[in-house]
Amino acid sequence: MKLERYSSREDLYARAVDIITNAKNNGATTFGLATGGTMEPLYSKICESEVDFSNCVSFNLDEYVGLSAKHDQSYAFYMDKHLFRHKPFKESYLPNGLADNPTEEAARYESLLQQHSLDFQLLGIGQNGHIGFNEPGTPFDSLTHLITLEQSTRHANARFFDSIDEVPTQAITMGIQSIMRAKCILLIAVGDAKRDVLKHVLASDYTEDVPASVLTKHPNVVILTDLQE
Repeated sequence: MKLERYSSREDLYARAVDIITNAKNNGATTFGLATGGTMEPLYSKICESEVDFSNCVSFNLDEYVGLSAKHDQSYAFYMDKHLFRHKPFKESYLPNGLADNPTEEAARYESLLQQHSLDFQLLGIGQNGHIGFNEPGTPFDSLTHLITLEQSTRHANARFFDSIDEVPTQAITMGIQSIMRAKCILLIAVGDAKRDVLKHVLASDYTEDVPASVLTKHPNVVILTDLQE
């Protein structure tokens, strides 16, 4: 893993845009995308940049079960608001949160992923080490699947809802093996709340108890953080 520390978040996100732009300019056409507060400044900067994704395909990491694409807290809505309406892709895929059978929907999404090799995967990291919605204990060989969200994850995301009772209890997420198939991975970790879990990852504590620790086994990972040693 390559680690880059920045004292300025402005510089950190500018560097992230450069990495993504360079990947695109060097032939990347399939991008795995992430959501959440960490990604909003990044997508804002991308929208201000000259990068053109019109010949590219995107796959989002996850989607809440039970929310329609028009729900203002769905990740489909998030992506349209923060990126797609400003920087459209040729095709953009997200799991269907209203699928009648979420397990079958997960299998359908995994099949799509296997038809499109990911050139680039963007990741955030949860306070408990999750990547995508792969909670602690998720097998490293997991494919796209239905997952029940830990209470800590629901609490962390409750700030986006009127109350924690509105936060969905399940999600469809790319599996860890699905993520690890990407040729290049960029992980962004900002804020003191991510300090402890990032230490575990950087210490190469390879354990399913910290899902992001699997990244130590990937040949091409860049981590950008504002956390100093």
